[in-house]
Order: sequence, then structure tokens, then C-alpha cells
Amino acid sequence: MAPPSPAADSSSSTVQKVKRNLVMRSTWAELNGAMGDLGTYIPIVLSLTLAKHLNLGTTLIFTGFYNIVTGAIYGVPMPVQPMKSIAAVALADPTFSVPEIMASGILTGATLLVLGVTGLMQLAYKLIPLCVVRGIQLAQGLSFALTAVKYVRKVQDLPKSTSLEKRPWLGFDGLILATLCVCFIVIINGADEDHGCHRQEPDQVQDQEVSRETEVRSKMRKIRRVFFSLPSAFLVFVLGVVLAFVRRPRVMHEFRFGPSAIEVVKMSKHAWRQGFIKGTIPQLPLSILNSVIAVCKLSSDLFPGKDFSVTSLSVTVGLMNLVGGWFGAMPCCHGAGGLAGQYKFGGRSGGCVALLGAAKLVMGFVLGSSLAHFFNQFPVGILGVLLLFAGIELAMASRDMNTKEDSFVMLICTAVSLVGSSAALGFLCGMIVFVLLKLRDWTNGKPLNAIWRHDPNEQV
Repeated sequence: MAPPSPAADSSSSTVQKVKRNLVMRSTWAELNGAMGDLGTYIPIVLSLTLAKHLNLGTTLIFTGFYNIVTGAIYGVPMPVQPMKSIAAVALADPTFSVPEIMASGILTGATLLVLGVTGLMQLAYKLIPLCVVRGIQLAQGLSFALTAVKYVRKVQDLPKSTSLEKRPWLGFDGLILATLCVCFIVIINGADEDHGCHRQEPDQVQDQEVSRETEVRSKMRKIRRVFFSLPSAFLVFVLGVVLAFVRRPRVMHEFRFGPSAIEVVKMSKHAWRQGFIKGTIPQLPLSILNSVIAVCKLSSDLFPGKDFSVTSLSVTVGLMNLVGGWFGAMPCCHGAGGLAGQYKFGGRSGGCVALLGAAKLVMGFVLGSSLAHFFNQFPVGILGVLLLFAGIELAMASRDMNTKEDSFVMLICTAVSLVGSSAALGFLCGMIVFVLLKLRDWTNGKPLNAIWRHDPNEQV
């Protein structure tokens, strides 16, 4: 019998790797983790659907497919999020419509693909110091948390991206409901890095004859184990779904079964030009820093046994937008905030985002764009609760800055990013301060090779 060919071996190993990447550690924990990214995804996509007539059905289908593919490739809950800068421009500019949105996404994706294939992204990852990356992560995490608090405290007009009057205490989308959801998640998840369902109670060695007191303690341990393994984020999301129907029962009659029509978006020269100037230019720094470099670093922090590279992340983001942009799918990328949120709520494998992707595909094919009527009734305060914990988890990644110098650079980068609302400006200021501090060390007699330190063991 002839030995298997190298091609057959390679194909078999690829299949085995995909299976391993999609194997779920715990179904409930992974399902709970899948909810960690919805606080960002739903408000942006819903706002563009209502304000700019984005094809929600097409976006759900393509992003669902991306979720499954990225989960199979990376084996971690790698998020698929809307490009926030492009979305912000579209919501603020009445002339920036669907053709401009798609053109900016395609051009951003093409640029990231070129940077990844040519190795320039890898070079950037080697040169950018960790303290600057942490500054970008801290700024993004705090930005998410501040937006979440705004969602909870005030009534939101999502299509106009504005806050209205203070949110009432009572009601199906009131402050009391949001506060109770926060307390519930804190009790279940706490501040632990691992999900509650994997906490281990201390073993208590007893005599062979088990006393009644020991039996009571054993029952209490079982009750606590069950309670702390509840999928908190999933239950909060289900509560939001129920309340959406309660707030407007007639929304059931507005569902239209069947997928939305997928059509090629026609983009004029003017749309390409405006998309590049208004959308691609401000989005590129955020995508490079937060969607590729920061995600790669955070992934290696959370999953030290996994093999990540900025090249592969840059290529997948590029391909996602080069494929879906022509058909009206929202420009999307990876995001450190989404990864942190899904990890916070229990996501540990590619099966986490594959579950979310499968759900998106089903909703996209079955209900299409008619789902916008339902999501418009979803309690925004609950979305704010989910976004709050995602932001805090991302911000906590910066706690490994052990020297005063690194912390100083990180906080400069964070402050400028938040006040200027620009990750690119924060990055530039952080790099300038970092270089000045290194030159100061050099003039004080430190060797040249200490001016620019980068851990060679970090995966690029």
C-alpha cells in the first residue's frame, strides 16, 4: 500500500487543526462569551441600518461567515466588529451614504492586505513599543466604558448617535434594570480572569464517616458551583430579547421571512474619492493599531499557547472587506475590545465566535433586514451593560506596565487619544515621548542597544 502523499498529510493536518480550533471547552461558557461583543456590534449596525439604509441582512450573513472562518483559523474568540471610524463619519455626514461606506471599507481592507503581505505590518509590530500599544488599549477600553455609562444613564437616539434626556429609573429600559444587570454580572463573574464555571472549591479532607455538617457544606458547594457557572451575559441578553417583545408586541408582525436581496453596490468615482478621504484615512490608524497590533498583543497575553501573527490578522481583515464590501456588508475588522469582552464572559475557543456566526447566518437568511424593527426595541441600557464589561476588561490589559517610565508613556498616549478622540494622535504623541525618554537615557550613558527595547520572543 502506497504511503499517503504530502498533500494528503497537509490536508489532513489542516482539517484536524480546524476541528481543534472549534472544539468548545464548555458550551455554556462559550455561548456566554459570544455575547461579549454585542454591546459594540448591535448599536453601530442598527444605527447605520436605520440612518443610512445599510443592508442588515447582508451584513449579518457576511459577518456570520467571517465569524466562523476566523474561529476556525485562530482557535480563539476572534471578534468581527464594524469599523468604528467609518461608522462615525457616516452617521455624522449626510452625504456619506452606502456607496461611500463600502468604498472606504474596500480601500481600508486593500491597504491592510498590502501591509500584511509585504511584511510592513510585521515591521511596525517590531518597532512599536509595548507601552504605546498598552496606551491605545487603555484608551479604547476607557472609551468603551464611558460610552457604556452614557448608554445606561441617558436615552439614546442611535441613528443620530446622540444622547437625549436622562433615562428614567423605572420601565423596561430603566436605570434600575441596568443596575440590576450590572450587579448580576459582577456577582457571577466577579473580577476573575477565568470564567466562573471553572472555579474550584478547596478540597476538604474528612474522615471516612461523613458528618451531617460536611454533607451540608457539600450541598452548599454544589449550589455555589451551579450558581457561579450561570452564563450571565447570555441570560442578560435573553432578558433584553424578551423585553424587546414586551415593549412592542406588534414587532412580530413586522418580520419578513427570507433573506434580503444581495446586490452589487454601484460606486462612482466621487464615492471612491470621498470614501478614501473621509473614511479610509481616519480609519487606517485605528485599524492598524487596535484591530491588528493591539489584538495580536492581547491575544498572546490571553492565549499564550496560541500562534498569532500581525501578518495573518492584517490579511484576514483585508480579505473580509475586499469580499463583502462589494455587496453592501458593513466594513469590519477585528478589535481588542471585542476579544477582551468575549474572554471576560467565558469565550476561550474558536467555537465561541462560530456559535455567534451561525446565529447571524440563521437570522440573516431567515429574517434579513426586517430584524432592524426588533433590534430597535432592544433595551439600550442592557447593551451598555455588556459594553461596560468589555471596555473594563480591555483596559485592564494595561496593568502589566511595571516601570514608571512605561506607565508615563502609556498614560500620555491614553490621555491624548481620549481627549483628541484620535488613536492616531495618541499614538504619535506616545511615540514622540518614548523616543525622547530613550534619547535622554542614552545621553545619561546607557548603551545604544538599550534605546529601543523589544522582546524578541514576542510572536510577530
